Amino acid sequence: MFKNSEGKYGKYIIQDLHDPNLGSPEFQAMYKKFSKRVLWIDNNVVEGSIQMNTAWYVAVPEKDPVFEEHTHDFAELIGFYGSNPDDPYDLGAEIEIGINGEMHLLTRTSLIFIPSGMKHNPLRIKRVDRPVFHFSISLNPEYSGDGAYK
Repeated sequence: MFKNSEGKYGKYIIQDLHDPNLGSPEFQAMYKKFSKRVLWIDNNVVEGSIQMNTAWYVAVPEKDPVFEEHTHDFAELIGFYGSNPDDPYDLGAEIEIGINGEMHLLTRTSLIFIPSGMKHNPLRIKRVDRPVFHFSISLNPEYSGDGAYK
């Protein structure tokens, strides 16, 4: 029995942040004020991996929108989870997201599938009453946001 990431196959268990430091230094500083990135994995962290980001959103950011509209040549799965154990579907926040130009106001825990080539965002975090767990999974070895991190 190996503990955590020890052993021959422990390299496939990620328990420390490998921060990709996306965007300008100004964007990175702003991001750290409203978001606490937990873990990041991609082909640069584990060879052969797809890309995934996890973070807690804890405040309303100073930049609006946080992420600009963009597309990818790969599918993406985006999640926002509320942190109320008595009502896990209550997001405890208001988040606006664009899907192909159509704006949606999220107030409930949500999974969003973005097909390859579909425009998505802008993303606006309008209100945060309780931390929101956020993740995104790109069915690609690395993330490329075509201007998302401005």
